[in-house]
Amino acid sequence: MARVATTSDAFNAIAEPQRREILTLLREGERPVTGLARDLGMTQPQTSKHLRVLREVGLVHARGDGKQRLYGLDARGLRPVHEWLGGFERFWSESLDRLDEYVQELTQTHQERHDDDH
Repeated sequence: MARVATTSDAFNAIAEPQRREILTLLREGERPVTGLARDLGMTQPQTSKHLRVLREVGLVHARGDGKQRLYGLDARGLRPVHEWLGGFERFWSESLDRLDEYVQELTQTHQERHDDDH
């Protein structure tokens, strides 16, 4: 079976932890590749390679600013990931509802014991 290129979609692109970290850093605003590389503890060529992948799938944009290029987040490219994850939301909601019911039962039991002591 042929390996799918990492640039085929956002899912493959964000599967790599360092690319997710780049996206996290870019949430704060545009950054030059040198700043990203420094904060990630990577070389500039390694960082540039990851940025190229993120650009190709539409998660990052670049613009010239004098002699440097600034990279910024384009979160619209994450919409397919968000929509896919949304299908699992009911499982999280159900778990939180069960936790809430459990906490309410514990609180009621604790209150009843406290009332019986007085």
